[in-house]
Amino acid sequence: MSEFVLTENRDGVLVVTLNRPDKKNAINAQMWLDIRDTFRAAAADDGVVCALLCGAGDNFSTGVDLASFGESVDGEEEHPFESAARAVVEFDKPLVAAAQGFAIGGGATVLFHADIVYAGQSLRLRLPFASLGLAPEWGSSYMLQANIGAQRAAELFYTAEWVDADKALHSGIVADVLPDDGLFDHALAKAGEIAQWPVNALREIKRSLRMHHLPAIDAAMGAEMAAMQRQAGSPENIEAITAFIEKRPPNFRRG
Repeated sequence: MSEFVLTENRDGVLVVTLNRPDKKNAINAQMWLDIRDTFRAAAADDGVVCALLCGAGDNFSTGVDLASFGESVDGEEEHPFESAARAVVEFDKPLVAAAQGFAIGGGATVLFHADIVYAGQSLRLRLPFASLGLAPEWGSSYMLQANIGAQRAAELFYTAEWVDADKALHSGIVADVLPDDGLFDHALAKAGEIAQWPVNALREIKRSLRMHHLPAIDAAMGAEMAAMQRQAGSPENIEAITAFIEKRPPNFRRG
């Protein structure tokens, strides 16, 4: 495990902290593997009843570290990003998340797989895929619709607009909004309430809540991966990245 993904078991609540605050908790290839291994191990450990995912510092996560997106890891058949997604999707115990500051791209879509999300008042969430010339990921094209409805999900994907904490609450993306300085303690207390109950009963409840979603999530992840492969490195994607580097608005209408 790297220093960038920290874990601590607090009376049955596994606190998982994305710990790269100087990079706004952007997630590189090794961190995706650490996330995968953490959730696989937690699923198999009866000493873990519930997990709490949070970000160190002022932000939850700005998602994929673009500087490392093309990185591969020796001995790994799947891309680390994909294997982490599957580990979180398959995690069969309650998952609580506490999100403050930026939650962008993969740092937003992971929240859609949490059973309960608590937001700090500073939350600023964005699905920037259209603006990057890319496609959604982590099964988010299905999960967001399931969580908030097709109309609201389409609006967020197509416009790539920012979502503040109040809109996230109104839309149903988060369960509650707290002051930033009380966010972690509130989320930990709620996770602790969950962790007092028997782990196998909680597994069965989660299975009942999610069993109808899992085939659709799997189909969405497959379709998204194919779409991402088509779009990554496309003229649209290259223009988006070039414009970002050159600090100018992208021009997607060039002839």
